[in-house]
Amino acid sequence: MSVKSRGWGAGEVATRNVIARKWALLLCLGSFCAGMFFTNRMWTAPEAKDVAETSKIGDKLINLKSEDCNPKLRTSNGSLEEVSNTQHVIKMLNKTVSDLETKLAAARGVHESLNNDNPVSGNLKTINQPSRRKYFMVIGINTAFSSRKRRDSVRMTWMPQGENAKKLEEEKGIVIRFVIGHSSTSGGILDKAIEAEELMHRDFLRLDHVEGYMELSAKTKTYFSTAVALWDADFYVKVDDDVHVNLATLGMTLARHRMKPRVYIGCMKSGPVLARKGVRYHEPEYWKFGEVGNKYFRHATGQLYAISKDLATYISINQHVLHKYANEDVSLGSWFIGLDVEHVDDKRICCGTPPDCEWKAQAGNICVATFDWRCSGICRSVERIMEVHQRCGEDKNALWRASF
Repeated sequence: MSVKSRGWGAGEVATRNVIARKWALLLCLGSFCAGMFFTNRMWTAPEAKDVAETSKIGDKLINLKSEDCNPKLRTSNGSLEEVSNTQHVIKMLNKTVSDLETKLAAARGVHESLNNDNPVSGNLKTINQPSRRKYFMVIGINTAFSSRKRRDSVRMTWMPQGENAKKLEEEKGIVIRFVIGHSSTSGGILDKAIEAEELMHRDFLRLDHVEGYMELSAKTKTYFSTAVALWDADFYVKVDDDVHVNLATLGMTLARHRMKPRVYIGCMKSGPVLARKGVRYHEPEYWKFGEVGNKYFRHATGQLYAISKDLATYISINQHVLHKYANEDVSLGSWFIGLDVEHVDDKRICCGTPPDCEWKAQAGNICVATFDWRCSGICRSVERIMEVHQRCGEDKNALWRASF
Protein backbone atom coordinates (compact mmCIF):
# COMPACT_ATOMS: atom_id res chain seq x y z
CA MET A 1 0.00 0.00 0.00
CA SER A 2 2.74 2.39 0.84
CA VAL A 3 4.44 1.78 -2.47
CA LYS A 4 1.26 2.39 -4.50
CA SER A 5 0.53 5.58 -2.63
CA ARG A 6 3.95 6.94 -3.56
CA GLY A 7 3.42 6.11 -7.24
CA TRP A 8 0.07 7.88 -7.56
CA GLY A 9 1.48 10.99 -5.80
CA ALA A 10 4.31 11.34 -8.34
CA GLY A 11 1.85 11.10 -11.27
CA GLU A 12 -0.34 13.90 -9.93
CA VAL A 13 2.68 16.20 -9.54
CA ALA A 14 3.76 15.54 -13.13
CA THR A 15 0.28 16.30 -14.47
CA ARG A 16 0.15 19.60 -12.61
CA ASN A 17 3.59 20.63 -14.01
CA VAL A 18 2.46 20.01 -17.59
CA ILE A 19 -0.67 22.13 -17.08
CA ALA A 20 1.39 24.98 -15.54
CA ARG A 21 3.76 24.98 -18.50
CA LYS A 22 0.88 25.21 -20.98
CA TRP A 23 -0.58 28.23 -19.20
CA ALA A 24 2.84 29.88 -19.13
CA LEU A 25 3.26 29.40 -22.88
CA LEU A 26 -0.22 30.77 -23.54
CA LEU A 27 0.52 33.80 -21.34
CA CYS A 28 3.82 34.51 -23.14
CA LEU A 29 2.18 34.20 -26.55
CA GLY A 30 -0.61 36.57 -25.51
CA SER A 31 1.89 39.13 -24.19
CA PHE A 32 3.85 38.98 -27.45
CA CYS A 33 0.74 39.56 -29.55
CA ALA A 34 -0.35 42.47 -27.36
CA GLY A 35 3.10 44.00 -27.63
CA MET A 36 3.12 43.75 -31.41
CA PHE A 37 -0.35 45.33 -31.55
CA PHE A 38 0.60 48.39 -29.50
CA THR A 39 4.00 48.72 -31.18
CA ASN A 40 2.45 48.90 -34.63
CA ARG A 41 0.02 51.55 -33.39
CA MET A 42 2.83 53.79 -32.05
CA TRP A 43 5.58 53.20 -34.66
CA THR A 44 6.13 56.08 -37.14
CA ALA A 45 6.65 54.84 -40.63
CA PRO A 46 9.68 56.34 -42.38
CA GLU A 47 8.96 58.88 -45.12
CA ALA A 48 9.26 57.78 -48.69
CA LYS A 49 11.87 60.51 -49.29
CA ASP A 50 14.15 59.15 -46.57
CA VAL A 51 13.73 55.63 -47.89
CA ALA A 52 14.58 56.79 -51.39
CA GLU A 53 17.70 58.70 -50.24
CA THR A 54 18.85 55.76 -48.18
CA SER A 55 18.28 53.54 -51.16
CA LYS A 56 20.32 55.87 -53.38
CA ILE A 57 23.21 55.95 -50.91
CA GLY A 58 23.09 52.20 -50.70
CA ASP A 59 23.11 51.92 -54.49
CA LYS A 60 26.14 54.25 -54.69
CA LEU A 61 28.01 52.24 -52.09
CA ILE A 62 27.16 49.04 -53.97
CA ASN A 63 28.38 50.59 -57.22
CA LEU A 64 31.60 51.76 -55.59
CA LYS A 65 32.17 48.34 -54.15
CA SER A 66 31.42 46.81 -57.52
CA GLU A 67 33.93 49.12 -59.24
CA ASP A 68 36.59 48.29 -56.70
CA CYS A 69 35.94 44.59 -57.05
CA ASN A 70 35.53 44.56 -60.84
CA PRO A 71 38.73 45.77 -62.56
CA LYS A 72 36.93 45.86 -65.91
CA LEU A 73 34.94 48.90 -64.76
CA ARG A 74 38.06 50.97 -63.97
CA THR A 75 40.26 51.72 -66.94
CA SER A 76 43.81 53.06 -66.76
CA ASN A 77 42.74 56.18 -68.66
CA GLY A 78 40.11 56.90 -66.05
CA SER A 79 42.64 56.56 -63.26
CA LEU A 80 45.08 58.89 -65.00
CA GLU A 81 42.31 61.39 -65.59
CA GLU A 82 41.35 61.32 -61.92
CA VAL A 83 44.99 61.85 -60.87
CA SER A 84 45.32 64.74 -63.32
CA ASN A 85 42.13 66.35 -62.01
CA THR A 86 43.33 65.94 -58.43
CA GLN A 87 46.68 67.59 -59.22
CA HIS A 88 44.88 70.47 -60.93
CA VAL A 89 42.66 70.98 -57.88
CA ILE A 90 45.71 70.95 -55.58
CA LYS A 91 47.44 73.58 -57.71
CA MET A 92 44.36 75.78 -57.65
CA LEU A 93 44.12 75.43 -53.88
CA ASN A 94 47.79 76.34 -53.46
CA LYS A 95 47.32 79.43 -55.61
CA THR A 96 44.22 80.41 -53.63
CA VAL A 97 46.10 80.02 -50.33
CA SER A 98 48.97 82.12 -51.66
CA ASP A 99 46.59 84.87 -52.79
CA LEU A 100 44.81 84.86 -49.44
CA GLU A 101 48.14 85.12 -47.58
CA THR A 102 49.11 88.09 -49.73
CA LYS A 103 45.80 89.84 -49.07
CA LEU A 104 46.18 89.08 -45.36
CA ALA A 105 49.64 90.61 -45.32
CA ALA A 106 48.41 93.71 -47.13
CA ALA A 107 45.48 94.14 -44.76
CA ARG A 108 47.72 93.59 -41.74
CA GLY A 109 50.21 96.20 -42.95
CA VAL A 110 47.51 98.81 -43.39
CA HIS A 111 45.85 97.92 -40.09
CA GLU A 112 49.09 98.22 -38.11
CA SER A 113 49.96 101.46 -39.86
CA LEU A 114 46.61 103.02 -39.01
CA ASN A 115 46.71 101.72 -35.42
CA ASN A 116 50.08 103.39 -34.94
CA ASP A 117 48.52 106.67 -36.11
CA ASN A 118 51.43 106.97 -38.53
CA PRO A 119 50.29 105.76 -41.94
CA VAL A 120 52.97 104.92 -44.44
CA SER A 121 53.40 107.38 -47.25
CA GLY A 122 51.93 106.68 -50.62
CA ASN A 123 48.37 106.59 -51.79
CA LEU A 124 46.46 104.38 -49.36
CA LYS A 125 43.49 104.42 -51.76
CA THR A 126 45.48 101.84 -53.70
CA ILE A 127 44.82 99.34 -50.94
CA ASN A 128 41.18 100.20 -50.45
CA GLN A 129 40.35 99.42 -54.05
CA PRO A 130 38.72 95.99 -54.62
CA SER A 131 41.43 94.95 -57.09
CA ARG A 132 44.91 96.38 -56.96
CA ARG A 133 46.96 97.05 -60.04
CA LYS A 134 49.72 94.58 -60.82
CA TYR A 135 53.28 95.97 -61.00
CA PHE A 136 56.46 94.39 -62.27
CA MET A 137 58.86 95.53 -59.56
CA VAL A 138 59.15 97.91 -56.63
CA ILE A 139 62.61 99.40 -56.05
CA GLY A 140 63.33 100.78 -52.61
CA ILE A 141 66.44 102.98 -52.40
CA ASN A 142 67.73 102.82 -48.84
CA THR A 143 68.72 106.30 -47.69
CA ALA A 144 69.41 108.34 -44.55
CA PHE A 145 68.64 111.84 -43.31
CA SER A 146 72.18 113.01 -44.10
CA SER A 147 72.13 111.72 -47.69
CA ARG A 148 70.35 114.56 -49.52
CA LYS A 149 73.24 115.01 -51.98
CA ARG A 150 73.32 111.29 -52.71
CA ARG A 151 69.62 111.32 -53.47
CA ASP A 152 70.02 114.27 -55.82
CA SER A 153 72.90 112.51 -57.63
CA VAL A 154 70.69 109.44 -58.15
CA ARG A 155 67.85 111.63 -59.45
CA MET A 156 70.25 113.19 -61.94
CA THR A 157 71.48 109.86 -63.30
CA TRP A 158 69.57 106.56 -63.35
CA MET A 159 66.28 107.41 -61.54
CA PRO A 160 63.59 108.90 -63.86
CA GLN A 161 61.94 112.09 -62.68
CA GLY A 162 58.66 113.93 -63.15
CA GLU A 163 56.55 112.73 -66.07
CA ASN A 164 59.07 109.99 -66.86
CA ALA A 165 58.66 108.57 -63.36
CA LYS A 166 54.89 108.50 -63.83
CA LYS A 167 55.29 106.95 -67.27
CA LEU A 168 57.62 104.32 -65.80
CA GLU A 169 54.93 103.23 -63.34
CA GLU A 170 52.07 103.29 -65.82
CA GLU A 171 53.77 101.71 -68.84
CA LYS A 172 56.46 99.49 -67.33
CA GLY A 173 55.02 98.75 -63.90
CA ILE A 174 58.19 99.91 -62.13
CA VAL A 175 57.88 101.87 -58.88
CA ILE A 176 60.96 103.60 -57.42
CA ARG A 177 61.01 105.23 -53.99
CA PHE A 178 63.61 106.46 -51.53
CA VAL A 179 63.02 104.53 -48.31
CA ILE A 180 63.40 106.24 -44.96
CA GLY A 181 61.84 106.11 -41.51
CA HIS A 182 61.58 108.78 -38.83
CA SER A 183 64.01 110.38 -36.41
CA SER A 184 64.05 109.54 -32.72
CA THR A 185 62.44 112.94 -32.14
CA SER A 186 59.25 112.65 -34.13
CA GLY A 187 58.41 115.83 -36.00
CA GLY A 188 61.88 117.29 -35.49
CA ILE A 189 64.03 119.19 -37.95
CA LEU A 190 65.19 116.02 -39.72
CA ASP A 191 61.66 114.84 -40.38
CA LYS A 192 60.60 118.28 -41.56
CA ALA A 193 63.50 118.39 -44.03
CA ILE A 194 62.38 115.05 -45.53
CA GLU A 195 58.78 116.28 -45.70
CA ALA A 196 59.89 119.37 -47.62
CA GLU A 197 61.93 117.21 -50.01
CA GLU A 198 58.93 114.93 -50.47
CA LEU A 199 56.72 117.88 -51.44
CA MET A 200 59.26 118.75 -54.11
CA HIS A 201 59.91 115.31 -55.63
CA ARG A 202 57.14 112.96 -54.45
CA ASP A 203 59.52 110.00 -54.45
CA PHE A 204 59.67 108.85 -50.79
CA LEU A 205 58.33 105.85 -48.95
CA ARG A 206 58.17 106.75 -45.27
CA LEU A 207 58.33 103.81 -42.90
CA ASP A 208 57.09 103.33 -39.36
CA HIS A 209 60.68 102.91 -38.24
CA VAL A 210 63.21 104.88 -36.20
CA GLU A 211 66.36 105.45 -38.25
CA GLY A 212 69.73 104.25 -36.96
CA TYR A 213 72.78 102.46 -38.38
CA MET A 214 72.31 99.48 -36.08
CA GLU A 215 68.66 99.22 -37.09
CA LEU A 216 69.13 98.36 -40.76
CA SER A 217 67.85 94.80 -40.33
CA ALA A 218 64.65 96.10 -38.75
CA LYS A 219 64.33 98.68 -41.51
CA THR A 220 64.64 95.96 -44.15
CA LYS A 221 61.79 93.99 -42.58
CA THR A 222 59.61 97.08 -42.40
CA TYR A 223 60.41 98.05 -45.99
CA PHE A 224 59.34 94.71 -47.48
CA SER A 225 56.26 94.54 -45.26
CA THR A 226 55.20 98.04 -46.24
CA ALA A 227 55.98 97.62 -49.94
CA VAL A 228 54.02 94.39 -50.29
CA ALA A 229 51.07 96.07 -48.59
CA LEU A 230 51.12 99.08 -50.92
CA TRP A 231 52.00 97.51 -54.27
CA ASP A 232 51.20 94.11 -55.72
CA ALA A 233 54.38 93.34 -57.65
CA ASP A 234 56.30 90.37 -59.00
CA PHE A 235 59.58 91.52 -57.42
CA TYR A 236 60.71 93.77 -54.58
CA VAL A 237 64.20 95.25 -54.85
CA LYS A 238 66.42 96.92 -52.29
CA VAL A 239 69.36 99.10 -53.38
CA ASP A 240 71.65 101.55 -51.59
CA ASP A 241 71.72 105.23 -52.54
CA ASP A 242 75.42 105.13 -53.53
CA VAL A 243 75.02 102.42 -56.19
CA HIS A 244 74.50 102.92 -59.93
CA VAL A 245 71.70 100.85 -61.50
CA ASN A 246 70.80 100.12 -65.13
CA LEU A 247 67.03 99.75 -64.90
CA ALA A 248 66.41 98.02 -68.24
CA THR A 249 69.11 95.44 -67.54
CA LEU A 250 67.74 94.89 -64.04
CA GLY A 251 64.24 94.41 -65.45
CA MET A 252 65.35 91.90 -68.09
CA THR A 253 67.37 90.00 -65.47
CA LEU A 254 64.40 89.66 -63.13
CA ALA A 255 61.97 88.84 -65.96
CA ARG A 256 63.86 85.59 -66.61
CA HIS A 257 62.87 84.39 -63.14
CA ARG A 258 59.29 85.62 -63.24
CA MET A 259 57.67 82.17 -63.14
CA LYS A 260 59.59 81.07 -60.04
CA PRO A 261 57.48 81.44 -56.88
CA ARG A 262 60.29 81.84 -54.32
CA VAL A 263 63.46 83.34 -55.76
CA TYR A 264 66.23 85.36 -54.11
CA ILE A 265 68.46 87.19 -56.63
CA GLY A 266 71.73 88.95 -55.93
CA CYS A 267 75.47 88.78 -55.95
CA MET A 268 75.95 85.91 -53.51
CA LYS A 269 78.86 85.93 -51.08
CA SER A 270 80.05 84.26 -47.89
CA GLY A 271 82.24 86.58 -45.87
CA PRO A 272 83.97 85.92 -42.54
CA VAL A 273 82.07 86.26 -39.26
CA LEU A 274 83.90 89.06 -37.44
CA ALA A 275 84.07 88.30 -33.74
CA ARG A 276 86.45 91.10 -32.66
CA LYS A 277 84.72 94.13 -31.17
CA GLY A 278 85.28 97.58 -32.60
CA VAL A 279 85.77 96.50 -36.21
CA ARG A 280 83.30 97.33 -38.97
CA TYR A 281 80.62 94.66 -39.51
CA HIS A 282 81.29 93.13 -36.08
CA GLU A 283 78.85 90.31 -35.35
CA PRO A 284 77.94 90.14 -31.63
CA GLU A 285 76.30 86.75 -32.17
CA TYR A 286 79.35 85.26 -33.88
CA TRP A 287 79.16 82.15 -31.67
CA LYS A 288 75.99 81.05 -33.46
CA PHE A 289 77.99 80.45 -36.63
CA GLY A 290 80.37 77.90 -35.13
CA GLU A 291 84.03 78.30 -34.24
CA VAL A 292 85.85 81.64 -34.48
CA GLY A 293 86.99 82.22 -38.05
CA ASN A 294 83.98 80.58 -39.68
CA LYS A 295 82.13 82.14 -42.61
CA TYR A 296 78.52 83.14 -43.04
CA PHE A 297 76.12 81.07 -45.11
CA ARG A 298 75.61 82.26 -48.69
CA HIS A 299 73.64 85.47 -48.93
CA ALA A 300 73.25 88.37 -51.36
CA THR A 301 75.45 91.38 -50.90
CA GLY A 302 73.49 94.30 -49.47
CA GLN A 303 74.15 96.84 -52.24
CA LEU A 304 71.33 95.40 -54.39
CA TYR A 305 69.16 92.31 -54.23
CA ALA A 306 65.66 91.28 -55.29
CA ILE A 307 63.11 88.86 -53.88
CA SER A 308 59.88 87.52 -55.33
CA LYS A 309 56.42 88.39 -54.06
CA ASP A 310 55.99 85.19 -52.03
CA LEU A 311 59.18 85.91 -50.07
CA ALA A 312 58.19 89.52 -49.41
CA THR A 313 54.81 88.25 -48.19
CA TYR A 314 56.57 85.70 -45.97
CA ILE A 315 58.62 88.49 -44.36
CA SER A 316 55.50 90.59 -43.83
CA ILE A 317 53.55 87.77 -42.18
CA ASN A 318 56.44 86.62 -39.96
CA GLN A 319 58.21 89.94 -39.32
CA HIS A 320 57.67 89.78 -35.56
CA VAL A 321 59.58 86.50 -35.17
CA LEU A 322 62.37 86.96 -37.73
CA HIS A 323 65.71 87.38 -35.99
CA LYS A 324 67.86 90.44 -36.70
CA TYR A 325 71.63 90.05 -36.94
CA ALA A 326 74.05 92.98 -36.89
CA ASN A 327 74.36 93.03 -40.68
CA GLU A 328 71.25 93.60 -42.75
CA ASP A 329 72.24 91.41 -45.70
CA VAL A 330 73.06 88.52 -43.35
CA SER A 331 69.69 88.91 -41.65
CA LEU A 332 67.84 88.68 -44.97
CA GLY A 333 69.78 85.57 -45.96
CA SER A 334 69.07 83.93 -42.61
CA TRP A 335 65.31 84.41 -43.02
CA PHE A 336 65.36 82.16 -46.08
CA ILE A 337 67.52 79.38 -44.61
CA GLY A 338 65.35 76.30 -44.30
CA LEU A 339 62.80 77.54 -46.83
CA ASP A 340 62.36 76.18 -50.34
CA VAL A 341 64.02 79.22 -51.96
CA GLU A 342 66.08 79.35 -55.13
CA HIS A 343 69.23 81.44 -54.72
CA VAL A 344 70.32 83.09 -57.97
CA ASP A 345 73.93 84.28 -58.02
CA ASP A 346 74.36 86.94 -60.73
CA LYS A 347 77.75 88.66 -60.80
CA ARG A 348 76.43 91.47 -63.01
CA ILE A 349 74.81 92.81 -59.85
CA CYS A 350 78.20 93.59 -58.30
CA CYS A 351 80.32 95.10 -61.09
CA GLY A 352 83.17 97.41 -60.20
CA THR A 353 83.40 101.04 -61.27
CA PRO A 354 85.30 101.97 -64.47
CA PRO A 355 87.19 100.43 -66.07
CA ASP A 356 85.51 97.15 -64.95
CA CYS A 357 81.91 97.99 -65.86
CA GLU A 358 83.08 99.90 -68.92
CA TRP A 359 84.91 96.91 -70.39
CA LYS A 360 81.86 94.74 -69.80
CA ALA A 361 79.54 97.28 -71.41
CA GLN A 362 81.79 97.46 -74.49
CA ALA A 363 81.65 93.67 -74.72
CA GLY A 364 77.85 93.81 -74.67
CA ASN A 365 77.59 92.45 -71.12
CA ILE A 366 76.00 95.47 -69.45
CA CYS A 367 76.06 95.48 -65.65
CA VAL A 368 72.96 95.60 -63.49
CA ALA A 369 74.61 97.47 -60.62
CA THR A 370 77.99 99.14 -60.16
CA PHE A 371 79.90 100.04 -56.99
CA ASP A 372 83.29 99.74 -55.26
CA TRP A 373 83.76 96.85 -52.85
CA ARG A 374 86.18 98.77 -50.65
CA CYS A 375 83.54 101.45 -50.01
CA SER A 376 80.48 99.15 -50.07
CA GLY A 377 79.20 101.59 -52.69
CA ILE A 378 80.63 104.02 -55.20
CA CYS A 379 83.46 105.80 -53.43
CA ARG A 380 82.59 109.51 -53.28
CA SER A 381 79.39 108.69 -55.11
CA VAL A 382 78.10 112.28 -55.20
CA GLU A 383 81.11 113.33 -57.31
CA ARG A 384 81.61 110.11 -59.30
CA ILE A 385 78.18 108.62 -60.05
CA MET A 386 77.73 110.81 -63.15
CA GLU A 387 81.01 109.52 -64.57
CA VAL A 388 79.92 105.94 -63.89
CA HIS A 389 76.57 106.65 -65.52
CA GLN A 390 78.17 108.05 -68.66
CA ARG A 391 80.77 105.30 -69.05
CA CYS A 392 78.84 102.24 -67.84
CA GLY A 393 75.20 103.20 -68.26
CA GLU A 394 72.91 101.54 -70.78
CA ASP A 395 71.45 103.38 -73.76
CA LYS A 396 69.09 106.14 -72.64
CA ASN A 397 66.23 104.60 -74.63
CA ALA A 398 66.89 101.02 -73.47
CA LEU A 399 64.37 101.27 -70.65
CA TRP A 400 61.53 102.45 -72.89
CA ARG A 401 62.27 99.84 -75.56
CA ALA A 402 62.50 96.99 -73.07
CA SER A 403 59.60 94.60 -72.61
CA PHE A 404 59.26 92.83 -69.27
